Amino acid sequence: MSNQELVNVNVGGMKFSTLPATLRRFPDSRLARMLDNSDREIRFLNGHFFIDRDGSLFSYILDYVRTSQLSLPSDFSEYERLQREAEFYQLFSLADLLSQDALYRPRIEILEVRFLLQETHAFFRLFCSSSSTIEMMADRILMFADQPMGSQGWSFPFSAQKPLAPVPLQRPSHHDVVFQCGTDYTNGEHVGARYVSIKPDQRKLINGTNVLGLLLDILLKEGFCLISTRSVSTEEKVECYTFERKKKPEVLTIHENSRQENDETVQVKQAKSNKKR
Repeated sequence: MSNQELVNVNVGGMKFSTLPATLRRFPDSRLARMLDNSDREIRFLNGHFFIDRDGSLFSYILDYVRTSQLSLPSDFSEYERLQREAEFYQLFSLADLLSQDALYRPRIEILEVRFLLQETHAFFRLFCSSSSTIEMMADRILMFADQPMGSQGWSFPFSAQKPLAPVPLQRPSHHDVVFQCGTDYTNGEHVGARYVSIKPDQRKLINGTNVLGLLLDILLKEGFCLISTRSVSTEEKVECYTFERKKKPEVLTIHENSRQENDETVQVKQAKSNKKR
């Protein structure tokens, strides 16, 4: 069969088309041997190779053969069945990957926003089970403070608005970030203020309620769902907002060196597979 011809495959009634070169990317698999008509369980009927297996799961098998990557939806749950399909097609590197316990853990991340509102200040703490999400939020949240003195040591009496200087956020751990906004007063006089901006919004907000509203809106747009609200301390007016989000689908890559299994390992696994038949 020429590498330029299309191969038509019927898997459990679902039809697929691909190139012979694609199926030969894993030369020790049944898909590669199928092209030589050397597999008794795969028959050539009506212009198609017919495989009496699950067609919906074969779409993931074929995508893996094409890309050497396993990309699954976030709500995918058929890991054991997909592993059996990988073993049937003798794609042992994929079967080994699907046997890893980490794939079976619920891929849900929890994010908590704690909001403390005082007379002139608001304090925020974001905690998330995923440190990468906190890193992302820390990059998007910017805090600024009034800069009463210029770089040369003089003040700005002729400026209606004081220049703002960036202020670093507090990072108690890899899983949380703390910031604040509001106005400082001394003897009744305004002596400084802190503003918060959250990308992509360009505004610099000083009012804590406005910052909270913007933050919650951004989290909802990022795919988080609000699952609960509660008051942690009524005396200090600490409010807690809890969100959850299914993690984005992970793409697991099989590198070329791990894809090329040694002949002894392949022969052992093929022998076990033949015994089962």
